Amino acid sequence: MNVEIWSDIACPFCYIGKRKFQDGLQQFSHRDDVNITYKSFQLDPNAAVEQTQTNAEMLAGKYGMSVEKAKEMTQQVTNQAKEVGLDYNLESSVLTNTKDAHRLSHFAKEEGKMDEMMERLLKAYFTEGKHVGDHDTLVSLAEEVGLNGEAAHAMLDSDRYEDIVREDMQEGADIGVQGVPFFVFNRKYAVSGAQPANAFLEVLEKVQEEETENKINIVGQGDSCTDESC
Repeated sequence: MNVEIWSDIACPFCYIGKRKFQDGLQQFSHRDDVNITYKSFQLDPNAAVEQTQTNAEMLAGKYGMSVEKAKEMTQQVTNQAKEVGLDYNLESSVLTNTKDAHRLSHFAKEEGKMDEMMERLLKAYFTEGKHVGDHDTLVSLAEEVGLNGEAAHAMLDSDRYEDIVREDMQEGADIGVQGVPFFVFNRKYAVSGAQPANAFLEVLEKVQEEETENKINIVGQGDSCTDESC
């Protein structure tokens, strides 16, 4: 089974949704047969790499509310994160453009470490207040998950994977992704948002049931076939 997850490193619900999906997946009896791929999505593709606004100031401007109201909203999200074991420190988040962080996730994918890289990037952004638009920071995070630092630095200094980031975003738009997280199962079913773990489990079981029904189990062959095939 293939599960594709459109998400952004700067989306608080993407980290929460990742945890809830993982909780549902752990309850799924065929979890070892699930192939997970992260797809790039940027909430603000035009964001500057270097910014001075706080998270609350950004939200206040985006939604036309007071900074105090934005802080209340931030606290609500922090409480939701705590429910799934995440320790958010949103007022320490360093706002930035996430394109290079996404490129690093695709670099990690080639080494079979995409999930580890996404987990590290999300924790760095939401818990540790690290600047995930800064190349030196990204290289350090890459090394922490076992990637070659020099190779990661060379990649970041180039334009590698920029086309894949754009393709992921266009692909998402083509299939109706308007917000993240967005989970797609076998290109047939989708779950939008950080839904409860049991919602993910229900979809996983439904897709598995359909896969089993669609399999053709050949018990024996007649004498009308060659040694190779019919």
